Amino acid sequence: MTLAVPIVRPAKANALKDALFLPLLALLAIAGAVAGLTSGSADLSLATLASELWGALTGARAENPVARTIILDVRGPRVVLGTAVGATLAVAGAVLQALFRNPLAEPSIIGVSAGAGAAAVATIALGGMVSFISVGILYILPVTAFLGGLVATLAVMTIARIGGQTPVLTMLLAGIAVTAIGSALMGLMMFISNDEQLRAINFWMLGSLGSATWAAIIPALILMGLMLAAVPMLTRNLNLILLGEREAASLGLSVDRFKNMAVVLVAAGVGAAVAVSGMIGFVGIVVPHLLRLVIGPDHRILLPASVLGGAALLLWADVAARNLAPPAELPIGILTALLGAPFFLWLLRRAGRDGAAW
Repeated sequence: MTLAVPIVRPAKANALKDALFLPLLALLAIAGAVAGLTSGSADLSLATLASELWGALTGARAENPVARTIILDVRGPRVVLGTAVGATLAVAGAVLQALFRNPLAEPSIIGVSAGAGAAAVATIALGGMVSFISVGILYILPVTAFLGGLVATLAVMTIARIGGQTPVLTMLLAGIAVTAIGSALMGLMMFISNDEQLRAINFWMLGSLGSATWAAIIPALILMGLMLAAVPMLTRNLNLILLGEREAASLGLSVDRFKNMAVVLVAAGVGAAVAVSGMIGFVGIVVPHLLRLVIGPDHRILLPASVLGGAALLLWADVAARNLAPPAELPIGILTALLGAPFFLWLLRRAGRDGAAW
């Protein structure tokens, strides 16, 4: 199953739809951020939110010190992290789907999340054993997760590539194998962990934004920011890739160099996201595919839309995770899996009905 769709200049109606669609996604993401800042165990009014944010920006004394602390130090990092992680996972999915030229590619499905997770779990488990790791674990964790995700992605690409093509079935099987290896390594690290580390690893593997603090997320935000900042440079070449690698090469694109650069960017972003939020799956397959059905495959629109759509999805999922079973908090990875797994099965069924090449 491929995404080989000719690149055409959109009609005026489509251009108008695209012009309206991106602001609507932005409003949805902003509404999710506002809901994330105001809802929870201590609900805050919009007036309080606006007053305390303005006071913080202008340096004015807090009218409600407790509310300002909740907004800036508790929920603020969580909303920023949810925005960055959602945008990163959605863009990573869109990029991988273009590189593999099929809509089933996604960080958690092809093994990159498992590779990043295995490296992150190993860092957590070994952090208490090696003093210099323990001291700098907040800064080392995103780097080790990035390296683990990079190794896993390169392994899947190498194994799945047959005769210059990457069949979907081979890619999925390679992803399953790499994910199994990553899961086995995570199990081994859990086996050698102490009780405190084991609890942290178990909660982390389910995916959550609850442990977000400014000190913990800033290193990861840098890596995710680098990936997202590179998005404008990817759009033209990803559109060329959709035409086929030979056609792209004939138009002057160094295909292998571009694919390697894109893989490194994806591994950096996903590795950083996994390091701070845990295993949150299916965002990278649900968001890009739904957006592609609405606005088409042109990455000049699809990638910015994925940034906004991924951020909106994860922000609202986090709001739901905090409010569905109070005072307990559901792991956000459970919610995204409940949403994404049925969608993935539907996508597989659709591929079979359409007679797509596997």
